[in-house]
Amino acid sequence: MKRLTTLLLAAALAGSTLSAVPAAANPAAPAAPVRYEAEDAAISLGVVESNHAGFTGSGFVNYDNAAGSQVEFTVDSAQAGNATLGLRFANGTSANRPLDIRVNGRLVADDLAFPTTGSWTGWQTKNLMAELKAGTNTVRVSSATASGGPNLDSLTVTGDGSAATDWSVAMVESTMARYSPSAIGGWSYPVGLYLYGQYLVYQRTHDARYLTYIKSYADRFVDGSGNIGQSFNNLDSMQAGRLLNILHHETGQARYQKAAQKIRNRLNSYPRTADGGFWHSTSDSRRSQLWADGVYMVNPFLVEYGKEFGDSAYTSNEATGQLAVYGGHLQVANGLLKHAFDESRDASWSDPKTGLAPEHWCRAIGWYSMAIVNVLDAVPAGHPRRAELLGLLQKLAAGIEKYQDPATGRWFQVVDKGSQSDNWTETSCSSMFTFALSRSVQQGYVDAHYAQVAQRGYQGVLAKVALGGDGRTNLTDISIGTNVGNYSYYINRDRKTNDFHGLGAFLIMNEQLRAR
Repeated sequence: MKRLTTLLLAAALAGSTLSAVPAAANPAAPAAPVRYEAEDAAISLGVVESNHAGFTGSGFVNYDNAAGSQVEFTVDSAQAGNATLGLRFANGTSANRPLDIRVNGRLVADDLAFPTTGSWTGWQTKNLMAELKAGTNTVRVSSATASGGPNLDSLTVTGDGSAATDWSVAMVESTMARYSPSAIGGWSYPVGLYLYGQYLVYQRTHDARYLTYIKSYADRFVDGSGNIGQSFNNLDSMQAGRLLNILHHETGQARYQKAAQKIRNRLNSYPRTADGGFWHSTSDSRRSQLWADGVYMVNPFLVEYGKEFGDSAYTSNEATGQLAVYGGHLQVANGLLKHAFDESRDASWSDPKTGLAPEHWCRAIGWYSMAIVNVLDAVPAGHPRRAELLGLLQKLAAGIEKYQDPATGRWFQVVDKGSQSDNWTETSCSSMFTFALSRSVQQGYVDAHYAQVAQRGYQGVLAKVALGGDGRTNLTDISIGTNVGNYSYYINRDRKTNDFHGLGAFLIMNEQLRAR
C-alpha cells in the first residue's frame, strides 16, 4: 500500500493537479428553474406591497419589524435531491436583515445575511443549497431579528436531481481552490487540524489530490533528511505532527519519522506541573498552566505515533495520564471543564483558591472531548486508566447535553450561559461536541441516547454551511483563536467565516456523521 500511494503521489504531483480544483461537488446540469412569487405564499406578520419598482409578479412581501415574521412557500419536486434556492430581495436600509431558512421544518440556514442592496429597488438574489424530498415541500423564510426581513420578491428553485451534497468533499474542494499548499499558512495547529480533516476525506474517497496537497504542505517544513525547523516549545506547535505520522504511514519515507521523533523526544524534557501535566507553553506567560486545548495538541499525535512507530507502551501511558491530570484539575461539578488551570496561581485569570479560569469556553472543552475519544480509541481495552477516562467522558457528555441550545442544536461560546442575550452559538465547538458524542455512542463509551443529541448538533452545524456566489462552501460563526479570559472577552471574539478551526472540526464531524 505504501509503494502504491507513493506512485499515486508522484503521478499527481507530475500532473500539477493542484492548480485547478472544481468548486462544486455535483456537476450535473440543473433542471429548469421554477419561480414562486412571495405574494402567493403563506404570509405571517407581513403584507403584500407593490410600491417599489422592479419586482416580479404582482408585488412583494414587506416583513413586519418582528422576529419570526415569515413567508412559507409550497414547492413541488418531481424527485428527491439537491436544489438551489434563490431568494430575490431588496434591502433599502443600511443594516443587515438576516433570515432563517427551514425546509420541511429542518433549519438549513441560520441567521443568513441579507445585507443592504442600496435601495428598495435594488433587487438582488441570495442562493443556498438545500435537499428536497419527492413531492410537496415547504420552504419557510423567517426574520431572525426584531428588525424583520428584507422585502422578499420571490423564490426560484433549481433542482438537478442529484444525491445529497457531500459537504466534506465540497468543503475540501472549496478550500483547495482558495489556497495552494504554499499559501494556506505556516506550521500551525489550525492548518494542521484542517489538513487532518482533509486526510479523513481522502481515506474515504481515495482522491489522490487530497493526500498530495497534505504532502506538499508538510514538505515545506520537512527537508529530505527529515529535519524540521521547529523548537516545539509549546503544545500548539505539536498538533500538526499528526500529519507526519500520516505521511510516514502513506509513503513509508523515513524522513517523516525523523521529523515526528523530534516532537516525541522534546517531551522527554518538556516542563510539567507537579502531578505531571504538560505546561501549555514554556514561555513565561504560560508557566505552570494547563489549558484544556493542550490535550488535543499533543495526545492524539502521541497515540498515533506510538502505533506507527512501535512506541505504544510509552504513548498510551503518557496520553491517558495527561488526560487524567487535565481532567482532574479542569472538570467541575456540572461536567464541563474550565478553560485553564494555573498551578502557580500567578495568572491574572486564576482563582486564588482553585487556580481555575473563570469560564467554560466552548472550544477548549471541544478540544478535550475530541482528544479523550481519540485516545480511548487507540489505547488497549485493558489499560489501567481506561475506567478513569470513561468516567471523565461520561460526566462530560452529561454536561454537554445539559447545555445544548434547544433552538439550534448548537452550543454557546460560553457554554453554560446561553441565557445571556449577547452569547452566541459557535460552530467549531458544536462540531467537536457532535463528533465526540456520536463516536462515543458508536464505541460504547456513553449511553445510546446521546446519538440523538449528536444528531441535533449535526443539523445545527449544517445550518451554518452555505454556497457562495462562486459556488464554494462558506462555514460561518467560527471563533478566532483565543486566550484565557472572562465572559466579555470570549463573547467579543471575532466571528469568522471559513476559519480553519471550524473547517477542520467540521470535516472530522461530517466524516463521522454523514452516513448515520
